[in-house]
Amino acid sequence: MSSSLFPEDGARVELEAGGESHTGVRVVAASPAAVTVSLARAQMPLIGSTVVLRWSAAPRGRYLATATVSSAEENRAELHLIGEPQITQNRLYVRGGGGEPIVMTRSEHPDVIGWVHDISERSVRAHFTDVEVRPGHDVHLQVQLGPDLVELAGTVTKASAMRQQVPVRGPLSVEMVALYDPDETAAKIIRRYVMRYQLLMRTKAAESA
Repeated sequence: MSSSLFPEDGARVELEAGGESHTGVRVVAASPAAVTVSLARAQMPLIGSTVVLRWSAAPRGRYLATATVSSAEENRAELHLIGEPQITQNRLYVRGGGGEPIVMTRSEHPDVIGWVHDISERSVRAHFTDVEVRPGHDVHLQVQLGPDLVELAGTVTKASAMRQQVPVRGPLSVEMVALYDPDETAAKIIRRYVMRYQLLMRTKAAESA
């Protein structure tokens, strides 16, 4: 990796792990193959998980690099880089939507229907009921965005479950975050939908003010 691409030792980057973004993560050391970062123990990603690093590429946008966590000890994690950093634009991480139907398909499991919390060109946060899904699972997703049906191949990065207990024991409520890399057609549909959603929300806020 060219030293001109990656921040200098001691620089600060954003680290996304399990659907959560942590800013101000310090770079301890960087090489063409790996990056060592320092972060709080509560933010430490799991060994073997996939994370995303972002840092400024002004004025063109931001660099993005994907990595696998090869080791984690105390407040340091070593990240094995996957490929070269790519320049992305901030619009890729603009999120919107909520309530749209989503179907999740997994190998040797029945299809399950849920609904979207929010979606961007790179990830979706969705809710399902009575389904077992864990980080690292590969999933195929179908999301209905207005008149368009978008199909996405993704990997689960975060999953949490809670069972309803009051007033009676009920179904298991599952929230899942999945990352994906859509083709340009799907990316355009998501981008257009999110922009329209945000415009609608701004219009409603202005009318109620």
